[in-house]
Amino acid sequence: MPLGYHPGERAVQARAHALDRADHAWRAIRDHVPRVAGDFLAERRMLILGARDAEGRVWASQLTGPPGFLTAIDESTVSVDARPAPNDPLADALTGPGPVPLGALAIEPATRRRMRINGLAAPTASGLLLHVEQVYANCPRHIVRRSVTRELTAGRSHPAPVRTSALTSAQQKLVSAADTFFVASADIDGSVDASHRGGSPGFLEVLDADRLCWPDYRGNAMYMTLGNLQRQPAAGLLIPDWGSGTLVHLVGRAQVDWSDRRAAAFPGAERVIDFHIEQVLERPAASDLRWTSDTD
Repeated sequence: MPLGYHPGERAVQARAHALDRADHAWRAIRDHVPRVAGDFLAERRMLILGARDAEGRVWASQLTGPPGFLTAIDESTVSVDARPAPNDPLADALTGPGPVPLGALAIEPATRRRMRINGLAAPTASGLLLHVEQVYANCPRHIVRRSVTRELTAGRSHPAPVRTSALTSAQQKLVSAADTFFVASADIDGSVDASHRGGSPGFLEVLDADRLCWPDYRGNAMYMTLGNLQRQPAAGLLIPDWGSGTLVHLVGRAQVDWSDRRAAAFPGAERVIDFHIEQVLERPAASDLRWTSDTD
């Protein structure tokens, strides 16, 4: 992964009149895992992932485990002691010969802290080994506070996943009630990024069974997700149902609408992202963790 922003990110930063802020934000990016970051990882119970499958589709998914399942072995390597379940959309990509580009997001909703780690991942006997290329923290804005209430037994049986080409009525209700989702995107060079989006229920708006949109607010000015979309529209969304553990994975194409008219529909938004769904994968009760609702 080259140092500095790629052309798609720079194009979006320029259009958003944020080049100076982006240059300042770049100083926070490291090519290694600082000790404080390693300590943060060691306490986490969930890791969000973004990667491509064999067909080149970009998926967002997650791994969970007890504190300590994420370990910074040294400044350039993170061990993940968990493997995707067989029905995870990234199971084949992350258990193959590797290494594969991986975007990862370690997040702690209870304290509203998050850290992104991008690099190359290779499978191990118990999980993954991530060679770190970028590490940086993000601000706590739009992270909804919640805590783990219980952890179910790993290796238990799960209901069969459901694949469709568009959202069912029940899935539309789940999406409309979401206050959090995760988005994976990729640059044309193959590198992948995983990011967080949060807001009040309804901010992820269902326009039709195969179309969604969401607002994009002022942030750290890096525009890594939008920069990837500037170069190619492929993206994947992960929408968790925190209470039941159900995970809804979407893959499709995203496009940024820069018009003031669209942004005005969402107070505080600077632009709107439209997402056309190509495939839906619902994995009932897939997560081992159960979380509270908003604790504010």
